[in-house]
Amino acid sequence: MTHNYLNNYLKKIATIVIFIFALFALQQNLSAKSKNKKIGIQLYSVMAAVNENPKASIERLAKMGYNQVELVQWGGSKQVFGLEPADFKAICDANNVDIISTHSSIQDDPAREEEILASWRQILAIQKVCGGEYFVIPSYKVDYTEKDVLSMCDYFNRVGKLAKDEFGIKLGYHNHSGEYKKLKDSEKTMWEFLVENTDPEYVFFELDVYWCAKGGKDPVEYLKKYPDRIRLLHVKDVFVIGESGEIDFKNIFKQFYKNGMKDYVVEIEIPRSLSEETNADGSKLTQSQIMDRMFDAADKSAKYLKKAKFVK
Repeated sequence: MTHNYLNNYLKKIATIVIFIFALFALQQNLSAKSKNKKIGIQLYSVMAAVNENPKASIERLAKMGYNQVELVQWGGSKQVFGLEPADFKAICDANNVDIISTHSSIQDDPAREEEILASWRQILAIQKVCGGEYFVIPSYKVDYTEKDVLSMCDYFNRVGKLAKDEFGIKLGYHNHSGEYKKLKDSEKTMWEFLVENTDPEYVFFELDVYWCAKGGKDPVEYLKKYPDRIRLLHVKDVFVIGESGEIDFKNIFKQFYKNGMKDYVVEIEIPRSLSEETNADGSKLTQSQIMDRMFDAADKSAKYLKKAKFVK
């Protein structure tokens, strides 16, 4: 009787031990998958901090789990956040962060064509040093008529050809909500007209899912309609990714992966409420305080994406 009791007791202990080890192995596997996820962020999200201290900012983002970044290159500067491009890349490399894209734009001017193309070559050369295969125009001034948008398409095709032929870089366009309005002289939606009148060989699209939704359109439907044209996503929410419940991230990611695409970047914009917030003494938040809140939002967003089963 005692012998049988002991055997049963040992069997129960063995079962519990095996269960604990299996649970531990599962947790380790899930943790490894989470660490292996590629999670990007547009540095515009914390731009003031990156401008002030690029090294500390990249280190801070890397610790949160961001391992890809999209740059902002404004004003025709030959530097990247105040550093030589190779030096900024070295900081990213030291933190296992890949630079995959850059945002910048140059407005077309037929009277200054050679000068403008020279400026494009300069900023594309910077992207080449930093690495990454994408270069994205974040916005562009144009009258919403068929004639003017066709001129815009022609310009994008020419710049896209230059980017591909001379630098091996893909040129893209990033939307806001306005592109989902109809053209002034037709029933066509401006963004759709833009997609359908640019050359797929030279121009792709970075779909900002938040602005698309705010423009009254469904990002999932556009991912289905233009599976080969949308190569990058801007993952954006009201503030922290996933908190508002307004954006269908699950089905957006599902369709994006189904299309054979994989690269996305988080973008967090400073909400008006944060800009208007005051301290206890009535003073406005300092830039440093605002940046701390933005880093906190970036951290929460990274945690959401790492935890989400629909994100690879």
